[in-house]
Amino acid sequence: MSAPPDLKVTYYLEVISSWCHWAEPAWAELQERYAGRVEFGWKLALMDASGLPVSRAQCEWFYRRSGLLVRSPYRLNAGWFEPELKEYLAPNLVAEAARDLGVTDDRARLALAQAALREGAPVGRWEVATETVARATGLEAAALLTKARSPVVEARARATTAEFHALQVTQRPTFVLESRIGDKVVFSGTWQAAPLVAAIDSLLADAAAYATHAVHFGEPPTE
Repeated sequence: MSAPPDLKVTYYLEVISSWCHWAEPAWAELQERYAGRVEFGWKLALMDASGLPVSRAQCEWFYRRSGLLVRSPYRLNAGWFEPELKEYLAPNLVAEAARDLGVTDDRARLALAQAALREGAPVGRWEVATETVARATGLEAAALLTKARSPVVEARARATTAEFHALQVTQRPTFVLESRIGDKVVFSGTWQAAPLVAAIDSLLADAAAYATHAVHFGEPPTE
């Protein structure tokens, strides 16, 4: 049985969040850089009406701002926005359901983000979200939709959203770094790799130092 990793990184996200989209290159870089050394996983942090734009015009304004800040060569597409929707359950729960059906990597949610934020597809509609993920993953659309609309999948998404709020942060993406020696670092709103790399390297170094100390001195005295 292999030893648990020295560090776990959890990425709290909303599938259609523009800032999560901008953070995806950093997430991919971290997974490649620390493969086999760090445990990576993502959890849903659903946005309610307070975190969504109030109009397509406002959404496009936000996209121009973030695109400028990240120096993007392209502008995001606000065509996915439907003002009557106060929560985008379909893309989030379909991405979550895909994991239950064996797609445990990032493909499902990245396909949905691409469809929404680059192509303007209305992924807030169950059939659009389902077909998008089915095409990207090869999953059977009917089974995916049934799983996505099941109470257990929504309950899990609500639970991880509650975890996110318990961190007392408001921004997505949020990254939580937890080492096996009890250290914990939370980055809320960070979208670049550099600060995450610095923190991960520091936490890994401390965990390794504890392991070295244990080799020479064993467990601490109990009295």
